[in-house]
Amino acid sequence: MPHHKNKQQAFQAAQQGYEQAEKANKQRIEAINRADYGKELGHLTQEVNEAYQQIDKALSVASEHQEKQLKQYQEKLNQIMSELEE
Repeated sequence: MPHHKNKQQAFQAAQQGYEQAEKANKQRIEAINRADYGKELGHLTQEVNEAYQQIDKALSVASEHQEKQLKQYQEKLNQIMSELEE
């Protein structure tokens, strides 16, 4: 039972990290023409890096279903980072 709880906690932490990165990206987009854009960009980068770390940890204990969802989160984070490079 503790192993199941750890899986769920790791997945929830990764999910929350992803959601925070998504929120930070929305804030960055809203700030594009404002003076605080650099601050929002830095915040986004930090949130994305933390989300990647949480996802990596969760992948090490994830169920098959969770693994698919976590990989989708990674893809979406990759898209966000690609947008920054354009």
